[in-house]
Amino acid sequence: MSEVRTETTLADWGGGRTPYGIGSKTLGMWLFILSDSLTFSALLVAYSYLRVSSPNWPMPFEWHSIVLSSVMTFCLLSSSLTMVMAVLASKKGDRRKTVFWLGGTILGGVLFIILHTYEWLTLIDGGVTPFSNPWGSPLFGASFFALTGLHMTHVTLGVIYLAVIACGFGKGKFSAEDVEVSGLYWHFVDLVWMFIFPLVYLLSISGM
Repeated sequence: MSEVRTETTLADWGGGRTPYGIGSKTLGMWLFILSDSLTFSALLVAYSYLRVSSPNWPMPFEWHSIVLSSVMTFCLLSSSLTMVMAVLASKKGDRRKTVFWLGGTILGGVLFIILHTYEWLTLIDGGVTPFSNPWGSPLFGASFFALTGLHMTHVTLGVIYLAVIACGFGKGKFSAEDVEVSGLYWHFVDLVWMFIFPLVYLLSISGM
């Protein structure tokens, strides 16, 4: 009975579409997200372990730093919303609106990068490096720059990725699936930040 079902399924498939009901690009992106989730999970666990095991772990962030990081968070969350709108517009075949919403998403990512770079420069100016910091355990600088640096690299690559998709879709070179796949990547980057923000910033407010 199982052999008959298998033969019927293969006959129905005919090689034209994937038998799993998902495009190869979408499947590839999900596999990438799965593997990248393991990388970020390892870094988050490592950061948490270092924080708990270090008796002199610093609390370097003043309230103005929390406000800045909150604005950064708002930029990413807003860009997720514009990404959703871009995907919906692409499925309707509206190229102009798709490019418009992708542009809004890119703008949110660029603002995040600018604000994050400013924060990095402020910390570096205060003496924080990957090897030392003036407030306590030198492991703070290493773990902070590794975790936030990897995330900012993903955001930067995401901005470039979305720019390519926007240009290509506007010219008719990419399909709605390409826009949706880029959206999966962008939502993943935003989700990772929602773990970094409370763990690194909200739990490290000076005076708490």
